[in-house]
Amino acid sequence: MLLTRSTPGLRRNWPQFSLLVLINAFVGGMVGLERTILPEIAETEFGIAARSAIFSFIVVFGITKALANYVAGRFAQQYGRKNMLILGWIFGIPVPFMLMWAPDWNWIVAANVLLGINQGLAWSANVIMKIDLAGQKDRGLAMGLNEFAGYLAVAIVAFLTGWIATEFGLRPYPFYLGIGLAVAGLLMSIFLVRDTAAFVQHEASSTSMQPRGERIFWNVSWGDRNLQAVSQAGMFTNFKDGMAWGVFPLLLMASGLSLAQTGIVVAVYPAFWGLLQIATGKLSDFTGRKAMLWSGLFVQGASLIGFSLVSPSASVFASGGLFWMYLILAALLGTGTAMVYPTFLAAIGDLTHPVDRAESVGVFRLWRDGGYALGAIFAGVIADRAGLELTVLFTGVLVLFSGAWLLVRYRG
Repeated sequence: MLLTRSTPGLRRNWPQFSLLVLINAFVGGMVGLERTILPEIAETEFGIAARSAIFSFIVVFGITKALANYVAGRFAQQYGRKNMLILGWIFGIPVPFMLMWAPDWNWIVAANVLLGINQGLAWSANVIMKIDLAGQKDRGLAMGLNEFAGYLAVAIVAFLTGWIATEFGLRPYPFYLGIGLAVAGLLMSIFLVRDTAAFVQHEASSTSMQPRGERIFWNVSWGDRNLQAVSQAGMFTNFKDGMAWGVFPLLLMASGLSLAQTGIVVAVYPAFWGLLQIATGKLSDFTGRKAMLWSGLFVQGASLIGFSLVSPSASVFASGGLFWMYLILAALLGTGTAMVYPTFLAAIGDLTHPVDRAESVGVFRLWRDGGYALGAIFAGVIADRAGLELTVLFTGVLVLFSGAWLLVRYRG
């Protein structure tokens, strides 16, 4: 094959690929702003007691991110990946200011509409460009590096915001981090990033692969059994995360952990999720996507069930040991998520034609991140009626069912 400036490959394109990894870390950091302290702000500053009301910020985040994912994938081919990335950062700029100055909870919800658009456009565009740059050989590794950067940043910023809130108060200081992330991400996207459309055309014309799809939305959602299996697994993975985002800080503090300890546990989950994805993404290039996906879903489901069993009202563990038990379970939950997250995207890349890739990724991420909203709604309703522990338990069971569905339906 004739090598050109638009030939895919990690080694050939490492400067631009590395830049996109860094920018995706900034994208992930924007979500980390909220992971530890927003449920606490809802209760202590705005007096919101109902779980369903507290989780409203996750619901709107999930819905807007899911729709923005689809928009990014649907129009990236037409208007350019770089333009989608820049537009995503423009929507992200107001978010930290709204969070730090919000006079009521409606401002927090509105900020999460903008944050969802920011994440959907910026993260999707970043993912698509990395798949374009990497080529087929290292697709799993490329997605591992992408998700590693994003979710490690979630963990770091989640920890930092918890620590800053403990030392200086819930607002405004923890959100100063977000201003720097948003400004840096926007400027780097404008002045340093190059669009990758030429890589798509080069790959499509020089290799034999999947045929073009005629009904992309239908195929990814249900028509193709492999793509549907991946889409439902992605949805239930983020269903779990939508639940965890709202429930974990409340559950941990209700168990007697301090805000600082809660911040550590909440950070350990995305830290393992982020750190291990380089290894799991590359490993899926060798083991095949199916084995990594179903086993990762089973690890997630089992760890969630463990969370419900070691809570003070349901366990034999002394309160002093709960912190360490929660740390171990958070690490396992992050490990299971790391097994599936880069593998999802690599599988979508494997199963679709390069020209259809952007829209296929957008449809998959529509379903996957729609899970945030469904998980938060589910968590709010069940937590108000049955308690936090049962909410986690039921979620774990659903994730196990998702893993079993993928094991049966996916052919690969």
